[in-house]
This record gives sequence, C-alpha cells and structure tokens, in this order.
Amino acid sequence: MTLIRQDDLIASVADALQFISYYHPVDFIQAVHEAWEREESQAAKDAMAQILINSRMCAEGHRPICQDTGIVTVFLKIGMDVRWEGGMSVADMVNEGVRRAYTHPDNVLRASILEDPAGARRNTRDNTPAVIHMDVVPGATVDVQVAAKGGGSENKAKMVMLNPSDSIVDWVVKTVPTMGAGWCPPGMLGLGIGGTAEKAAVLAKEALMDPIDIHDLRARGPVNRAEELRLEIMDAVNALGIGAQGLGGLTTVLDVKVRDYPTHAASLPVCMIPNCAATRHAHFVLDGTGPALQKPPSLDDWPEIAWDPGAGARRVDLDTVTREEVASWKPGETLLLNGRMLTGRDAAHKKLKELIESGAGLPEGVDLAGRFIYYVGPVDPVRDEVVGPAGPTTATRMDKFTDQILEHTGLLGMIGKAERGPVAIEAIRKHRAVYLMAVGGAAYLVSRAIVDARTVAFPELGMEAIYEFEVKDMPVTVAVDVNGESVHQTGPAEWKERIAEQAVRIVG
Repeated sequence: MTLIRQDDLIASVADALQFISYYHPVDFIQAVHEAWEREESQAAKDAMAQILINSRMCAEGHRPICQDTGIVTVFLKIGMDVRWEGGMSVADMVNEGVRRAYTHPDNVLRASILEDPAGARRNTRDNTPAVIHMDVVPGATVDVQVAAKGGGSENKAKMVMLNPSDSIVDWVVKTVPTMGAGWCPPGMLGLGIGGTAEKAAVLAKEALMDPIDIHDLRARGPVNRAEELRLEIMDAVNALGIGAQGLGGLTTVLDVKVRDYPTHAASLPVCMIPNCAATRHAHFVLDGTGPALQKPPSLDDWPEIAWDPGAGARRVDLDTVTREEVASWKPGETLLLNGRMLTGRDAAHKKLKELIESGAGLPEGVDLAGRFIYYVGPVDPVRDEVVGPAGPTTATRMDKFTDQILEHTGLLGMIGKAERGPVAIEAIRKHRAVYLMAVGGAAYLVSRAIVDARTVAFPELGMEAIYEFEVKDMPVTVAVDVNGESVHQTGPAEWKERIAEQAVRIVG
C-alpha cells in the first residue's frame, strides 16, 4: 500500500501548470523548427519564426507562451493500492493545485474560467475548476497527465456520428477547412474513434497528450488501421494548403493522433480536437516519495532564429493614420504599428452594442473614431512589465458586432488572429475599414512591443476590460484590405494548387 500525501498532488499539479505555461514540449519545438526549415511560403515561414522566437523568450523569461493560459484538463490513473493522507477529495486537491498555479505571484496566469456559463458568466478568478478524468487501475502509484487548453483551439472541436461505411479521412478533409485558422496552426489533430459520443471526445483529448512521432511512424510503417489513418489524414490535411496561421503553406498539422475504442455495430462516432501552437501538457507519477516536479529542458533544445520584418515593412503611426493611408495597404503586407490603440473582445463588444442601441453613448475614453481596436485579453503584469503576454484572440467571435461598431463609431481598423467570416468581410468592405492579423501563439513577443497600458472602461470585466495600449513596432499583417480581399482566402487557395501541382510532378 502506497501512502500519497495530498500536499504532494497539489504541489505537483501546481508545478506542472507553471512549467507548461512557459515551456513548450521539446518535441513540439523540434517539429515546428523542421516545418519552418521546409516551408516555402514566406508568410507562413514568418509566422512560425515568431512562434519559435516567442517560445524561447518564454522559456528564458518564465512567462506564458500565450495570453490564453487555458482551461485545465487532468487525467488521473489512481492505483488500487494507493492510500491518501489528508481529508480533501482528489478533485479538490487538483483544483487547489490549479488555484496555486494560476495565482503564483512570480508568473500570474490568466484566469479564463467562467461559472454559470449560460447565464451571468462570472469569472472564478483562479481558473478553477479543472476538467478531471479519473480511472482506478491496478498498481500503487498515481499517474497524472495535465494539460492547459486554449479556447481558440478547443472551440474548433468537431464531432460526428458517421455510418460504419463512411470514410473518416473524407470527413476530416471536408471538416478541417471549416475550422478556419482560429486554432492557430501548425498544431496537432487528436482523433477519438469509437465508443459513444462522449467516449470519442475523451479519447481525442487524451490522444493529444502523446508526443510527436509521425516521422518515426512513417519510417517504420503502420501496423494497424489507426496508424494508417494517422498518415493518411496528415498527408491529406497538409495538402489543403492552409498553412501556419491559415496564411497558406506546406504545413498545417505537425502530427495526427488517433485513439480508438470498441463501438456499437451501427455506430462510428468520431471526434476531432486540434491542439494549437501553444501546445501545453505534462506528465508525472506519484509513488509516495514526495511531489513529482518537472525538470527544465535545456535552452539548447530551442533553435536560434532571428525574425526580420524586412525592408518592405511599413511603419504606421496609429495616432495620425488616415483613411487614405489605410486604403493604400495591400493584403499580405507587413506593418509595424506605433502609437495608441484600444482593446476589446467578446464581453466588451456586447457592452458597446448595448450602449449604442440604448443611445447612452460610449464610456469616457472610448472614442473609436479613426482608431484601431485590438482583440485581446492580456495576462496581468508582473515585476516591471507594462502588461503581461498579450497575443490576439480569435477575430471571428467579433464578426457579429463588426458592422454595427464600424457604422456607429467610425472605427478604422481591427487587429486579431485568424480569418474573418463573410459578414465581417462585407462590413469591412462597406465601411472601407481594414483587418490586421497578429500571430497567435506569440503572446510574449507581442507584449514586448507594448510600452504603456491602462484600463479605460469596464474594469469589472477583468482581462476582458477595455485597455489603451501604446505600442512600438508591433508586427501585423494586412489580412483584409478596404476592398474586402482576405489573405485567409487567397493564401490557402494558392498553396493548395501549388501542392497539387508538386504532387503531379512527383508522380509524373
């Protein structure tokens, strides 16, 4: 019988969550670096360079890889010969570990979890509770896998109940383009196949805990249908040309993971969950000898990469920019933003909408005329920081507000991550506005460009408050120009065609 102290589980969970907030898994870094070396699309290559540079900065500075520090998911396999010391439930121990990790004064993590999800949506302020899966298994240890999953990628999870004769590969190839780029590729796809609907979802999430080893699989060859599916799906998805950040390119997924489970003869449940460029997971085992703490990797495992926006990058003064100047910007062009911008995401946009419709007017300090708004919910600052990691959030969530905000405020431009949908693109075209894209998964790198920050409205919303940022040379890409041309449409279309042509030449 092994005695496990509750404080050891609490400390180990807290340590793991702090660790994965600033250390990517080394296998992920190696896979992104390999993809960066192979990439032929300059836009995608630049995006991956920023992800790699951001990762090294976070490893050195012990600050979050992404401003969205995730919803915590924990898988525990508890040995039948384990006895616990302490009066807390296992779930309470895990949640206390989460609480300590997310409120750690040296590296505060963003609290993103809201209770009463269909109602008041109140922030719990400490990122609890976690989503916990527990199995009781033979043995005398406690095996724990911890992940912190960002909302942008989690929101792109897809589930289907296929007919047994249907093709899983065809469904994936049809479905991935509908996910857009809000899951911040390049990343991984986890597929759960079989069981029931809920079992398939758990399998898909657990599959994402596995290391990246697709190249080893390709070298040795598959030994079962699940491994064949991994290779078929990876090749088919990368042939779509979606590329890093959805800009078009050779690599959309770095690996595909498949777990399966026996299912009913009439059923073929399939769930697909993507992992983003902020892949975060850790594993530890408690054996009664004390807490299991993570071992820092060597910084030598991170490539030395320099990113240069190039001589063609255009510096923009946000304090003086005009509509005529904005109209000259071309899709795919790199801009370096300087000056002041406002921020706002879902909750702030909802409040702005209500104020506009009531005729009450916008809050003091929120004059959007001729200005830019950045879709972001930053991490709280520590030490001498102006603001914590402050990467972009998924822009499509603001699509339904876009026309009204542009119509009634005179807003000139928006900054976020990933694509805009048809409704937003039409509003941008109609109002001769612009949408700029910052790289998702490079939050700490972006925050280094923010030289001043203050809250100007809705402080009760916490990280969703409206801030005013002053930025210096913040890199962005023109993603939708004043004519409504979107690089998230033109880029993948171009690279899908190029990849198909390359395949024809190889076969020929």
